[in-house]
Amino acid sequence: MATLSYPATSSLSTLRKTLHPNPFKTLIFNPLLSPPLPTRLSNQPPLSLKTTHPTLPSFVTPLHSTSSATTLTTTTTAPQTLKSRLNNGETLYGLFLLSFSPTLAEIAGLAGYDFVVVDMEHGHGGISDALPCLHALAAARTPAILRIPESCPTWAKKALDLGPQGIMFPMIESAKLARKAVSYCRFPPNGVRGTAHTVVRASNYGIDAGGYLSNYEDELLIMCQVESEDGVKKIEEIASVDGVDCIQMGPLDLSASMGYLWDPGHKKVREVMRAAEKAVLKMGTKAKGSDGGGGAFLSGFAMPHDSPEDLRSRGYHMVSGAVDVGMFRSAAVEDVNKFKMGLKVGSDDDGERENGKDGDEKYWSE
Repeated sequence: MATLSYPATSSLSTLRKTLHPNPFKTLIFNPLLSPPLPTRLSNQPPLSLKTTHPTLPSFVTPLHSTSSATTLTTTTTAPQTLKSRLNNGETLYGLFLLSFSPTLAEIAGLAGYDFVVVDMEHGHGGISDALPCLHALAAARTPAILRIPESCPTWAKKALDLGPQGIMFPMIESAKLARKAVSYCRFPPNGVRGTAHTVVRASNYGIDAGGYLSNYEDELLIMCQVESEDGVKKIEEIASVDGVDCIQMGPLDLSASMGYLWDPGHKKVREVMRAAEKAVLKMGTKAKGSDGGGGAFLSGFAMPHDSPEDLRSRGYHMVSGAVDVGMFRSAAVEDVNKFKMGLKVGSDDDGERENGKDGDEKYWSE
């Protein structure tokens, strides 16, 4: 077995190389990745850690080079936020997550949804349950929106410290409540949000505290949910509040407030919904035409009587097409029914076979 010899002044770490040969010695050398590292003898100068322009080996010809040294530059583009995509005119499609399952959250992101709303209003979970879902969505590079149980500074503060791209406030029925919701999202002097930006997840636990403070107002999507008869009467005032980025329509609570709890598709409910939608879209058009900016965007849920395609055709900018629990429920019920129907068909086929004729043969012979 061949051995390597070293001068008497070799260090202990160098001697270990003799006792423990490099286990990666048999890997194929790729000169484009890194040149071979020679064993440094004691009389050789140490490598400089300040080298910023490594020189390729003489037998490697750079693809684009004007000198013996090649500088490698990489350009990384930050992913667009929900807010920037809406400002660019995109229509976004999302899902509501009530199960608080990180697995389903990750599947939703990988499936291609533009956003996922982690619902702390009607879902069973709270802040601690939402965090693993945000981790899963981040892994799938999918923006998260947190819907909080009630519009108050405490819930808003805890939700925003997790670092979602959007926050949804329920039951906003006036411009006053909308202004309060916006103030819960902003630090003093522009709002009343308590600050712990040096340690919370929203600022990468303080690693990017300066960047977070500089950009959070521009990047955070503030959504106010209008879902009552009183709220739709004041929807223009709500949509015009500075800082309100999106109006989320709530058809179920709206129908209940109108006395049609069991019939959200009632004609009168649809009429009120259409009038509210047009008011928000009109406010947005006015804002865009007056100063080049944008008014509040329109967001909503799909319903059995009101499909995602219907919402998009009426001008909705954000459409939530399903709820994770509802999707699983429908799939589960369909699967069970399919199996039970198969049992019934199977028993009929057995009777036909007993009569000496297969079911398919009987069908095709008739």
